Amino acid sequence: MQIDLDLLFTWGAVAKKYKKNDIIFYEDDRALFYYQIIEGAVRMYNSNEEGKEFTQGTYGKGNSFGEPPLFINEVYPTSAIALHDSVIIKLSKEKLMRILEDYPSVKLSFLELLAQRIYNKTITFKQIINQNPEHRIKCFLENYKKQNKLSSTEKVFIPYTRQEIADFTGLRVETVIRTLSEMNKSKKVSIEKHKLYF
Repeated sequence: MQIDLDLLFTWGAVAKKYKKNDIIFYEDDRALFYYQIIEGAVRMYNSNEEGKEFTQGTYGKGNSFGEPPLFINEVYPTSAIALHDSVIIKLSKEKLMRILEDYPSVKLSFLELLAQRIYNKTITFKQIINQNPEHRIKCFLENYKKQNKLSSTEKVFIPYTRQEIADFTGLRVETVIRTLSEMNKSKKVSIEKHKLYF
């Protein structure tokens, strides 16, 4: 979702700089702001007591993140961290709601965004219940290509580390490394100079 920057600034949004690994909000914080990325990228994740993390999603330039709790007066179900040095717009919940009232086209875009995210989560959960590591990894790679509108037939560079793929799929990093090695041998992926192509 990308709301016009001039519109956001007119309604009192501020741009804030975040360094790589800065926390934007923590799981269980009250949802009080709308966030939209001008530069950089953000990862939303959950972690448990042992420190194991599960990545819920990553968002880049032009994307918004963390909206659902704003509409239902809930806390954030995930934490958000800057993946790189980033510039992120912050707008109060109250002003966002007034924009949605005054601009029906923005409200419609929000509905489409939320519907797409619910759909994507359903697909992700469907894939996670499959215990086969190769299936999980293959689905993750296919989703990456689909979300970035990349060719489904050409092999493209996958810009994620093995640890990040493990965080997205709920697998151990050792399992990801072993499975990708097997997929490379069977030519389902290509690994060149430690870089992954799918």
